[in-house]
Amino acid sequence: MNHFELFQLPEALDIDLAILKKQFLNLQQQYHPDKAIDKDQALIKSSNINQAYKVLSQVDSRAAYLLALKKQDHHLDQSISDFEFLQSALEMREQLDEASSTTQLETLKVEIQQWIDGLIREFKIDYSEEDWAEARDTVRKLRFFQRVVNDIEKAEDRMLDDNDSFNLDDDF
Repeated sequence: MNHFELFQLPEALDIDLAILKKQFLNLQQQYHPDKAIDKDQALIKSSNINQAYKVLSQVDSRAAYLLALKKQDHHLDQSISDFEFLQSALEMREQLDEASSTTQLETLKVEIQQWIDGLIREFKIDYSEEDWAEARDTVRKLRFFQRVVNDIEKAEDRMLDDNDSFNLDDDF
């Protein structure tokens, strides 16, 4: 059973994340090791459910999984060779490194989401036309942007933590 079947979802890049989460919670409840007679089997099943959820919950890993189902996921770990993309990626990384406010991070996140939306459209076309080389290249780019989004969220958390910390010498 593939991940999409496990969660009773269509085998597609666009899935309803609310349904995914609902199905995940139902399956976790159903196969929770504390409720099972065969705890070892339940633990394995629960682990498989967690892994499948992790894969399907992110667009980059979902796209890679779709390629894997078509046996077209080889060389996804290769570097990106699109010079213009790499140049833009470097500029975004620099913006992230230089960001000094959550507003700047939010602006960067919006820009990156626009890139992701464009890559999703590209992937759908490449996948439907079975242009596997281009689809793999698009997955590599999606993975890059997912890492940047994760780094932005970490930076936001650090900034919020810094703003929330207080000095014992502050007047109350």
